Amino acid sequence: MEDSIVTTERIVQQIEESNYISRDLSWLKFNYRVLDQARHTDRSIFDRLKFLSITASNLDEFCTIRLGSLYNYIDYGKERFDYNGLREEPFRRLLLLETQRFYKDQNEYYVEHLKPYFAQNGFVIAPYRELSVEDTQRVNDYFSKTIFPMLTPMVFDSYHTFPLLMNNRLLFGVVTKSPNENQTQQRVSFMQVPQNLPRFYELEGDGLIKFVPIEEIIRNNVHHLFRNVEIVSTNLFRINRNGDFTLEESEDIESNFLEDLKRKLKTRRSGRVVRLEVEAGADPWMIRMLKIQWDLDEHNIFYAPHESMVEFSGLLQIIGHKEFKAKRVHPPDPIKPLNFPEHGSRDLFEVLKERDILLHHPYNSMEPVLDLLEKAADDPYVLSIKITIYRVARDSRITSALLRAAENGKHVAVLFEVKARFDEENNLREAQRLQKAGCFVIYGVGNLKTHTKLLLIVRKEGEDKVYRYVHLSSGNYNEATSRFYVDIGLLTTKEVYANDVSEFFNVITGHSQPSTYRNLITSPRDMRIQLCNLVKREAENARNGIQSGIVIKLNSFQDKELIDELYEASKAGVPIKLIVRGMCCLRPGRKGLSENIQVVSIVGEYLEHSRIYYFHNDNNPKVYIGSADAMVRSFDRRIESLFLLDEEILKKQAVNNLRFNLKDNINAYVMQEDGTYVKKELDGQPPFNIHKEFYHITKEIVMGAKLF
Repeated sequence: MEDSIVTTERIVQQIEESNYISRDLSWLKFNYRVLDQARHTDRSIFDRLKFLSITASNLDEFCTIRLGSLYNYIDYGKERFDYNGLREEPFRRLLLLETQRFYKDQNEYYVEHLKPYFAQNGFVIAPYRELSVEDTQRVNDYFSKTIFPMLTPMVFDSYHTFPLLMNNRLLFGVVTKSPNENQTQQRVSFMQVPQNLPRFYELEGDGLIKFVPIEEIIRNNVHHLFRNVEIVSTNLFRINRNGDFTLEESEDIESNFLEDLKRKLKTRRSGRVVRLEVEAGADPWMIRMLKIQWDLDEHNIFYAPHESMVEFSGLLQIIGHKEFKAKRVHPPDPIKPLNFPEHGSRDLFEVLKERDILLHHPYNSMEPVLDLLEKAADDPYVLSIKITIYRVARDSRITSALLRAAENGKHVAVLFEVKARFDEENNLREAQRLQKAGCFVIYGVGNLKTHTKLLLIVRKEGEDKVYRYVHLSSGNYNEATSRFYVDIGLLTTKEVYANDVSEFFNVITGHSQPSTYRNLITSPRDMRIQLCNLVKREAENARNGIQSGIVIKLNSFQDKELIDELYEASKAGVPIKLIVRGMCCLRPGRKGLSENIQVVSIVGEYLEHSRIYYFHNDNNPKVYIGSADAMVRSFDRRIESLFLLDEEILKKQAVNNLRFNLKDNINAYVMQEDGTYVKKELDGQPPFNIHKEFYHITKEIVMGAKLF
């Protein structure tokens, strides 16, 4: 015990002394900020449950990918040092301890602060024992007719191999024995709860909707599946498997890439188990057997309290129920773009010849982009369309427009990134549809992931005039997520952008090495170097007594080289303000290192997804927008782009965007030197919520925006 305390103290000291924050521990802090959204009592219970369910799906992805990545090193016997200097095994224990702490807080909040308010909002999650005789009969009939035929018990004993249990699914482990057998002759049968049935069976009456969990229906009828044996225990659980392929990516350029990807999607279903989530009081014999089978220890076991539930994502059925639609928050209608007030009344092809348009979603609709693409698909003067796609909506208007364009004889080239995490299968399906329709489809570029968001439309107008219409963005071509993801994009016909984007498409679809770009910074070519040089220039200006400043808005900040340059700029006296929604490995406010660096995180009604890089540049600001976070993967293993804004009104819009983010005192959290976050105080200022204020933006507000 004494040795354990000493070891823990050393780990804590090592973490505190490091100049960097652990990526994974910082991510857990981010999920706490999401959980904090469920604590807002001014929100409806349905919106609070929405944020709770988001934390649950976030945690699944975290375990599948980040914890899975750590186990790649452990299981393959490879050396790994975390940003705080910890080796694999000490860091594994620390990470799982912190993850356990989050899981406990998440469940406690649900039980104590959300569940008690269900009835007064018109619903309950009904325990089986509290159902009336009539309702019990209805539920049992549902089991007999619908659920029972779908269940398949899979026994594990000396005669049967251990079955493949699916990732992120509700599962039952039913421990049984024959009437005359002793405990050592127990066996366990596994059953998967059908995923294509609703999580809850709905009963209405007495002014309440009763949601009966499907797992409780199965539990109370499980005896129908195990006849003439003794049921010792019935245990609900689920697992997270390793879904990270970092060490498994094929280096064989001759291999069939699509087949390789399909194989890896299957391994995600059978990858090593990294977390076991199980209801409290689960059978110790079964838990012991699973720990041996999956090489787990107690750190990997997460116990859900009796009053809580295993897997909160199922709450979406309640959140989205038609009866509660009026009680949920619905965003206001989008406003017209600041420099496109004629939206809906003028031809976009003509408007873009006059001026560029900056779009800020969801405050501005994605309709101008969709309109442009759909118009291009049918326009007889459009010659070709090129686009990069990372994620698309189901029943996507983007895909439909591209299919129509191909059918209309236009040249359509699509770089469809089929390695987009957890969208691989949807992307494969959509890409193959496009290919069959005659589109030229590229399934990514080698081992790089294409994350950049670009669209190029070539249109012949007149005898010898050709216009190139370009869209560059931080967000995906996904009309569904554009309604609640905050993104920024540019529509333009300027030759400087069109030349850069044309050149970039030649690079990613063919075999070309560009000499230079005018307004683009790209990775993996030179993004890190150029951003570091921009930081160095601000540091040099500060040393020479010239006004300087840096403001960067990102999803995540992890790259050590860029962090170190910011540390040097801070020491030179450059005021640096970072708006980082998620994890941040930079340590702000450390004496002698980062005293001039402030970090805030905006987490609220919308998901902040835009990336903006601002460098004061001796009062002639350089402002870049695009797809790239400051991550090692973004600079080294992804095809990304940032584009320079060259027009004053557009730069002012981006500057005001940053100014509003820094002014927010409703959704903002301030990062402390130790990596924790505190809610930003009002400090006598009126409330300022960017998720509302951006709906009231005017040209006068924008033109007066300044950061330094």
